[in-house]
Amino acid sequence: MSREVLPGRYTADIDGETVTVFLIGMRANRWWRLGRVMRIASRMPPMLRHLMTHPDAGLLGFEQWFGRTTILLSYWRSSEHLQRFAADRDAPHLEPWREFQRTFAGSGDVGVWHETYEVPAGHSETVYSDMPLFGLARATAHVPVAAGRNTARQRMGR
Repeated sequence: MSREVLPGRYTADIDGETVTVFLIGMRANRWWRLGRVMRIASRMPPMLRHLMTHPDAGLLGFEQWFGRTTILLSYWRSSEHLQRFAADRDAPHLEPWREFQRTFAGSGDVGVWHETYEVPAGHSETVYSDMPLFGLARATAHVPVAAGRNTARQRMGR
């Protein structure tokens, strides 16, 4: 995907009643246990490949950052889609999660976390100035800021 800078001001246009925002990550609590950290980190790429090749699973898009604490910011059609993926025996999530619970949970070596938010349409505000496609606009629709959407208050529908 191109990361070409798009000059100007843009916003995201959500098609639908809500978007589900899901943040997930891990933290290397004991960086010297690099093998364990990498074993857990290696489970995410197959999940993302699966989701990107199965659009019916409901993932709209994602951004990710790496460091001692990793963060994956993802956008979903609904929390039902997210929960269905998490519990699907044929998808590449359930078994790695069970393995983490059996093998790593409670060891203190690696922490995992997630947060889920349901955002009704009209209850989010985005602006992207001189940025490549990014975030919610990359996951939904990237549209120029136009009359009636110039301010944060207008973009929030107030």
